[in-house]
Amino acid sequence: MTQTLTPAQAWQGMLDGNRRFVAGELSHPHQDVRRRHEIAAAQRPSAVLFGCSDSRLSAEIIFDMGLGDLFVVRNAGQVTGESIMGSIEYAVGVLEVPLIVVLGHDECGAVLAAINSLEPDAPLLPPAIWRQISPIVPSVQRAKRELTEEGSPEELSPWRVGQLHLRETVTNVLHSSELISDAIASGRVGIVGANYRLAEGTVVPDVAIGVGEDAPKS
Repeated sequence: MTQTLTPAQAWQGMLDGNRRFVAGELSHPHQDVRRRHEIAAAQRPSAVLFGCSDSRLSAEIIFDMGLGDLFVVRNAGQVTGESIMGSIEYAVGVLEVPLIVVLGHDECGAVLAAINSLEPDAPLLPPAIWRQISPIVPSVQRAKRELTEEGSPEELSPWRVGQLHLRETVTNVLHSSELISDAIASGRVGIVGANYRLAEGTVVPDVAIGVGEDAPKS
């Protein structure tokens, strides 16, 4: 199997699959016995997807893809770390994927836990859970500062916190790996940060590099 997709083509294929998912017109590609046999000896996925472990965020389903199409890396809150970066580097350097997708979502339990952890009467979290969500806390603090600076009477928005955390995660991926940053700078690999809306089923791009026109930021 030879990977011939450009970053833009890989991302367009994922968007097309998501549109089918939203419309209820799934094609269920690459999910048969023939595909299983075809990829048994080697894999050449079209993208590495780093997303949240939330059970409602099943990557191959929401993008209408199948066996061997995505190299999926997940943890609660899509928080970068050594094992995460090693897995993404493996996908880029060894599997030669043309695309990295970082996928967050609304109603994220890790984001809500990070928000609640700053409440004055917040209970102590188990150490492992705290270590997992603590990288999200700076995005909570930034969102709070935005409300203060704007003089806004609105309550803190978990969606805004998640958006800020998504952007920070994309930045961390870029800055934590010379292999990845060089691949993106050369144009061989693109990276997209997107949010998944649970109720609608839509994947909404937020930031994109190397896949055509950059997604607008709000």
